[in-house]
Amino acid sequence: MKSLGHINKYFLKYKWHLLLGVVFVVAQNFGAIYPAQVVRQSLDEVIATMKAIDNGVSSNVKIDLVTTITHQVFLFLLIMIGVALLRGILMFLMRQTIIVMSRRIEFDLKNEIYRHYQLLSLAFYRRNNTGDLMNRISEDVSRVRMYIGPAVMYTINLAVLFILIIISMLQVNVKLTLFVLAPLPLLSISIYYVSDLMNKKSEEVQEQQSKLSTYVQEAFSGIRILKSFVREEASTREFEKESLDYQNKNMSLVKVNSFFFPLMLLLVGLSTLLTVYIGGHEVIAGRATTGNIAEFIIYVNMLTWPVASLGWVTSIIQRAAASQERINEFLHTQPEIISPNTNETDIKGKIEFKNVSFIYPDSGIKALNQISFTVLPGKSLAILGKTGSGKSTIANLICRMYDPSTGNIFIDDQDITLLSLSSLRRQTGYVPQDVFLFSDTIANNIAFGIADSIGQTDRDKLIRQAAEESAIHQNIASFPKGYETFIGERGITLSGGQKQRVSIARAIIKRPKILLFDDCLSAVDTHTEEQILNNLKSIMNGRTSVIISHRVSSVKHADQIIVLENGTIAEQGNHSSLLGKNGVYTELYEKQLLEEEENRMA
Repeated sequence: MKSLGHINKYFLKYKWHLLLGVVFVVAQNFGAIYPAQVVRQSLDEVIATMKAIDNGVSSNVKIDLVTTITHQVFLFLLIMIGVALLRGILMFLMRQTIIVMSRRIEFDLKNEIYRHYQLLSLAFYRRNNTGDLMNRISEDVSRVRMYIGPAVMYTINLAVLFILIIISMLQVNVKLTLFVLAPLPLLSISIYYVSDLMNKKSEEVQEQQSKLSTYVQEAFSGIRILKSFVREEASTREFEKESLDYQNKNMSLVKVNSFFFPLMLLLVGLSTLLTVYIGGHEVIAGRATTGNIAEFIIYVNMLTWPVASLGWVTSIIQRAAASQERINEFLHTQPEIISPNTNETDIKGKIEFKNVSFIYPDSGIKALNQISFTVLPGKSLAILGKTGSGKSTIANLICRMYDPSTGNIFIDDQDITLLSLSSLRRQTGYVPQDVFLFSDTIANNIAFGIADSIGQTDRDKLIRQAAEESAIHQNIASFPKGYETFIGERGITLSGGQKQRVSIARAIIKRPKILLFDDCLSAVDTHTEEQILNNLKSIMNGRTSVIISHRVSSVKHADQIIVLENGTIAEQGNHSSLLGKNGVYTELYEKQLLEEEENRMA
């Protein structure tokens, strides 16, 4: 239960829903025990009347007695119907307070988790599977809601009903009450020993659910790979294996529940037998009436469902505790990248790396080693190198997706860690190497980075301008729905080059102070590349630009070029000076010229 303490703040937030719910629970339970007392009184009066008739009375008196008792029974019947209707209204109000409270807390908890997910650093998402993240915000929160709503409601209902019934029973006959309640300690002991086992089983079920969600998410995301390698049957078999494991763990939990419920019903049935047996002796001894036995049997039966639901509620609470513990694990995870400064700052665009080294925290791979360079505002820097040389790491560090292991990064001569994180990223246009597009229209994907307050006319104008500058407008215009074309998950309906150009349009539409192009032209041909670069010249004018590529043709016009090898700067200069060194850059340049010549001849 300790893990569930996290949601106590929500109980406090919705305290009036909870308090009103408790009032309605108490009120409807008063209505629940009243019919039992009416049955006792009715039965005792009927039996007394029958005895009076059997003792011999005149016909007129007999008719009067029958008429009187009939009227009384009919009156009792009307009272019971009225109480039942009133209880129905109170139960409706009970659910409208407690269950509504649970839904609102579910809404708040999901938003809290989602907001916290947004704060966590990129390293967190490298360590955790998407399926597991989704499972915690959906399945786990749903299980917690069952505790907040039904479990709390039935627990309060059981506690109130139990207290009212015990008081009512003690007022009638103490001895009979003690015998009726004798099996209940056995029930408490059973719950104590079984609850821990249920908790362990619940945790296993939730962990397997996360694994299953992760597997399905990856399978659907990589469906093209599965089909191209004809691995559908193998994937299905693997899914069946994971699903069977989930089924077995659920069945193991169900077995515990299936033992628990019959045990409780057995103990409740034992209470009924004791009521009849001990109650009969009390009636014979003159210490109770037949109506008292009927009243006690009703009380015992009234306790049957609440007591039987105790196992179900225990299961819900144990599952909720296991789920909330999984939720807390992420909610208590602190983001590695924090920004103490929340003030918006206008960036001019100067970038400076001083002896920056970086080691990926999860893999331990050293991506950069003692990197130093400076890019003046409005100038362009090109970073050239082979795969794995550390090019993309520099882009991630400029966006502050990570902080350097050693060394410092400065933006406008101010340490990057002292800048407002949102301000830095808002004024940075980033085109990643691994293009990600949302399952939405092309227009919405391009306009992703601009403010929602911009009018529709201005928005459409900016979208078209960005599309033209990234050389994607003609392709979009050829689609039947144009900019309203729905591109599917991860932009699956577009080619690699088209996705890259839409991603470029998304970055440049907000006219950022710093532009980062991380090998974003690798999927386009050299002609389209030249067209895009020519279009970008006007945009890059006055803006600091960092162009990361493995193609010399993409970087040769940059003011400054850095050649990376194994995380270190092998060469540095402009296109002309680097060619004059006859080093790594010259070798790459000549090799790519030869490849282009061979492609033209082919």
